[in-house]
Amino acid sequence: MTRIPAIATMALALTLGASAPQATDAAAPQPRRPNVIVILADDLGYGDTSAYGSPIARTPNIDALAADGVRFTQGYVSHPVCSPSRAGLLTGRYQTRFGWEFNPVGRDRTTGVSRNETFVAQIMKSAGYHTGMVGKWHLGEAAGYQPLDRGFDEFFGVLGGQTSYLTQMAPGDEYYNPPGMEGLLGGGAEATEDQLMTRMRERLPISRGREVVETKGYLTDVFTDEAVRFIDANKDRPFFLYLAYNAPHVPLQAPKKYVDRFRDVSDPGKRVYAAMVSALDDGVGAVRAKLKAEGLEKDTLIIFLSDNGCAGYVNGACSNAPLNGFKATHFEGGVRIPFIMAWPGRIHAGQVDERVVSSLDITPTAAALAGATPPNGSDGVNLIPYVAGDDRRTPNPILFWRAGPSFAVRDGNWKMWEVDKADPAAEITQGVAPSPDGEVAKPSPFGQHVMLYDLARDIGETRNLASSNPAVVDGLKAKAAAWDKGNVPAQLTSRRQSVQVIDGQRLKLYN
Repeated sequence: MTRIPAIATMALALTLGASAPQATDAAAPQPRRPNVIVILADDLGYGDTSAYGSPIARTPNIDALAADGVRFTQGYVSHPVCSPSRAGLLTGRYQTRFGWEFNPVGRDRTTGVSRNETFVAQIMKSAGYHTGMVGKWHLGEAAGYQPLDRGFDEFFGVLGGQTSYLTQMAPGDEYYNPPGMEGLLGGGAEATEDQLMTRMRERLPISRGREVVETKGYLTDVFTDEAVRFIDANKDRPFFLYLAYNAPHVPLQAPKKYVDRFRDVSDPGKRVYAAMVSALDDGVGAVRAKLKAEGLEKDTLIIFLSDNGCAGYVNGACSNAPLNGFKATHFEGGVRIPFIMAWPGRIHAGQVDERVVSSLDITPTAAALAGATPPNGSDGVNLIPYVAGDDRRTPNPILFWRAGPSFAVRDGNWKMWEVDKADPAAEITQGVAPSPDGEVAKPSPFGQHVMLYDLARDIGETRNLASSNPAVVDGLKAKAAAWDKGNVPAQLTSRRQSVQVIDGQRLKLYN
């Protein structure tokens, strides 16, 4: 049951999504428009913070953020892998509307998200906000597709999908390389840790604006320091900050400072992963401390979430508990993520909200607070009236996902996932390494397998009810087909594919 205390309607109209009121006296000061900070973790699982029940991670700052605002238990992203998910978040539109359906790999890095799409930074900038991005971009490395081309006044981070955290390991630092990851990370088994990380940084360097720069220190901390600098430099004007950490995405690497907090964890993967999450948590704490020091805490909305669930290929280092599945699947573990909003004095503290929200809601919410209008075709909603207590309805009664021929729908408590059947002789793979030539994702000649779950009774998606509920399946298929009419063909071919045994079937996944 949703627990949302009744609170008074907000005093300022802009907090409810309307434009700021006009002053009757030209000399009267206008109320300050709120700052908006979106903090995005990378591959952070639903169960990887203590706020969401992790028995290993200790995340006091993320926990405090949740305690000061609203923690959603049914927050979703629009895709279970990094780049498409980020495209949905930053446009407020299903990425299938404009063809950004798969992760860009190799030659795909010569393009990016369609320039016809409007990013949230462009909306905020047009409304008079100073806009900054720190961290991982992954939406276009070529000229014309970079952050400075998409509405950000400032950028500091990595344009691609991943990079190393440390290029030189010191005593007490740790690196965990899950089995089978050597090819993905850019070196063979013969490479030393420092060589592997140096090669990765050379391929995927850090940039300030459009210029490559050298950095010192642990990259998560470097990104945190840059976010704090941005707040300091812009404390006297409204700003929008997109802080997109690459933690705890592979490579799993952490310095002694953070590893020492988890020396009691014997499993090396879980120890390093927890250390990486702890660094991320410190970053959240540093951002909030800076806001408080500058008197901006009550003038700033913070949204914290992950781009998708944690990855199965890290060999159990992370957790999506109590959900089933991992990144790259449309099980809940791939698309349901930690999702927190806090705005002291505007969002009542201590809420635990069980309604369905989506990363697609972030752009409309930010635009409303800026007094701007999202572009036509937005698929999200402004969440402020919901978290303020003025609207008791479910923000997103139905959500859709598409990855090639695979479709998923959540409608109320029903969740359907339709997936290609693989060749019965196909090798079982993880789908980590890029496919050499890519492959057009089209329906399998072996047919599709349908899974249907009642999430109210089966959050772990363990009991497939499709065969006993054909009318429900038909209805959800019809809704998915109607929704798909508003989508376009994928811009890129699927470069990461896997064959997995799911629900007793050999199925093919495209990412």
